[in-house]
Parts: sequence; structure tokens; C-alpha cells
Amino acid sequence: MNERKLGVAIHGAGDVAHAHAMSWRKNPHVEIVSISSRTRASGERLAQSVGVDCLIRTDYTEVLADPDVQIVNISTPNHVHAEQGIAAARAGKHLLIEKPMALTADENRALRDAVVESGVKSVCSFVLRWNPLFTIIKRQLADGTIGELFYAEVDYWHGIGPGRRQFDWFRRKETAGSAMLLAGCHALDALRWFVGDEVVEVSAMSNNKKGHFEYDANVVATLKFRNGVIGKTSCLFDCVMPYAFNIDLAGTEGTIRENRLWAPKALPGQTGWATVPTILPDSGDVHHHPFDAEIDHLVDCIRHDRESHCNVADAYHTHELCLAIDRSLELGGQVVRLPLE
Repeated sequence: MNERKLGVAIHGAGDVAHAHAMSWRKNPHVEIVSISSRTRASGERLAQSVGVDCLIRTDYTEVLADPDVQIVNISTPNHVHAEQGIAAARAGKHLLIEKPMALTADENRALRDAVVESGVKSVCSFVLRWNPLFTIIKRQLADGTIGELFYAEVDYWHGIGPGRRQFDWFRRKETAGSAMLLAGCHALDALRWFVGDEVVEVSAMSNNKKGHFEYDANVVATLKFRNGVIGKTSCLFDCVMPYAFNIDLAGTEGTIRENRLWAPKALPGQTGWATVPTILPDSGDVHHHPFDAEIDHLVDCIRHDRESHCNVADAYHTHELCLAIDRSLELGGQVVRLPLE
């Protein structure tokens, strides 16, 4: 007996939607049944570019009312993610939602609660959790290769400015939120993922050297985790350099720096950094991101009734941390304690 495929509706037809659609097409348990966007033309372009024959819509309510849709993929601009995610959850649709999934504390709580109350499965697209380097680092930490972790640092450095296709809504506070919500959230989620605990206090500083954004484009924050680990993160949009996602993890018996390992106890006689040749999180191109693995994971969670480690309830904490950093900036660098509620 053939298993009926899960119907996927892609809502939003920009660059990341194209990457999502290519990954949905590779999973044997799903089919794209709907693409929706603000204009019919953009939806048709996406369908044609990925080679799918499906319904093209401009009305999101039609998507949510469609019984052939079991999964909604939200890849619209940031400021509508929460509203659309809440509506999808209340309609009983499983959810893949792009980050940031919310721009305010109220939205963050409302989305979390709606997903929990509905019982649908969800993944917030902190896609780097499926990057091979992240998998290797998590294994090294779990095995105690560098001993007990006491310091963690992850940075997101990506020169973004006029000329980028999405810059008009990237630059505005109303549609993008902040540097941390727009992109630095990836670094904060990585910190939570590696440390394996929650932040209890933050303090942040920022500037806006080039003035391209309505919010400060360059942010640095110090963090303290509940388990005593201290950390640092930064997000730079004004930098002039190739994209970089810096990872530094210091333990009592060794250190990890991206794909380099210094662990004399684990590697007797070590005389230089051991380098792991693997795929790095070293590009801002959405087609470089491991969406195949992320989407396969969500489908597996749906089919086997399991919760994701990267569901909306977990992503709530990463977004709360972004908002705490923004609050510290508003307060001139004062310490902000978490949880916020």
C-alpha cells in the first residue's frame, strides 16, 4: 500500500523559498501542492524555476483552508512571519518557518503558544544546526574531547549594504527588526546549541558606522549561561570582507576554532592544530545551506510523531535572547536578565 504524500504549501517566493522548494522536491514523502505570493507572477516564476506543477495563489487564507495542505513553508519577509505562523498552527498545519519567526516579545510568545496548543510539528529555520561542522562539534563536545566548556564565542560577519536585492526591507526596523533578529540570531542559536543551556544575562553595545540601516548595524554582546559558561557574540553588517561565521569554544582540556581542534589529551603528541576537512558555514548564499537535511528532519518528525530539537518552542529562547540584546542596547549597555517574561 502506497503512503500518501504530505502536501506542502510554500508561502513567499523569494530566494530562500527557491532553496526550500529544491529541498522539498528531493524528499520522497512530500509533494509541493501550492505556491503563494503577493503576486501571481512571482509564484509562477518559482514554480517554473523548480519544475513543479501546482496551484498558484495570492490569498493565504486559501492556503490554510486547503485540505491537501499538511505543511506550510513560511518564507515571507520577517515582519509577517509570526502572524502567518500563528494562523497556520491554528489551521492545524505543520510548520517550517524562516527566521526570525517574530520581531517582538508578544509575537514570540503568541507563536510559541499557538504551536503548542495546536499540537502541530514545527521547525524554525536555524538551518546551520544541520551543517556538517556543527554535527562534528556537537559530537566533540559530547565526547568531552575539549573537557568542560567554559567559554563560547560565535560571530556573524556579513557585509550587507545598498545593492542587495532585499536591502529595502532589510534596512528598515519595521520589516527587519534589528541586526540580531535579521541575521545575528544564527550566531545566538549556535551558542545555545553548543553550550546546551540557556543564557541568564546579557549586556550589549553597538554602532551604525555607515548609516545604511534604521537600526545599529554592528552589535557586540557578552553573555552568561545558567551553567556558568561565559560567552560573546557579534553581528557586523558594515564589515568589508568575505562572509564569516566565527566559532571559538574553549574547554578545560582543549579548544575548538571552527574546524580546527587542539586537544592534547585526545590527540597524544599533538604539535599543531588538527584540521577537519568538512563543509563549513562559510557562505551567506542560501543554496549553500543544508536545507535538505533540515526538511528531511521535519518530515521525519511529522511521520513518526516526534518533536524537533529546533521547533518553535526551542527557537522561542533564541528570539528572546535577540530581544534581550536589543533591550540592553536601548538601555545603553545595561545588563538585561533572562527570561524576559
